Amino acid sequence: QVQLVESGGGLVQPGGSLRLSCAASGIAFSKYAVGWYRQAPGKQRELVASSTSDGFTNYADFVKGRFTISRDNTKSTVYLPMDSLKPEDTAVYYCNARSKRDYWGQGTQVTVSS
Repeated sequence: QVQLVESGGGLVQPGGSLRLSCAASGIAFSKYAVGWYRQAPGKQRELVASSTSDGFTNYADFVKGRFTISRDNTKSTVYLPMDSLKPEDTAVYYCNARSKRDYWGQGTQVTVSS
């Protein structure tokens, strides 16, 4: 059974930091592209950052310089440290693993508010 379990979300003040983690099981993690997406209320899900199986990364313009995606294949885990958070970063953040199939986590809420 494939599982992607996100953690690390929460409430933070503007300018603060959080670190999201996504632990995968049931897949050959190193062979998967992984990514973080987010969905704010009333909006479509959007890509935040991704990493290919070879470690090449891609970022949405709105997070460049603030968020960093990384993966630890020995732990089957992908991370997303987020700095300089803004209220508009408030959303549910989802982990994705993609190869021949797409797998999604259940999401973790990030709220940026004073």
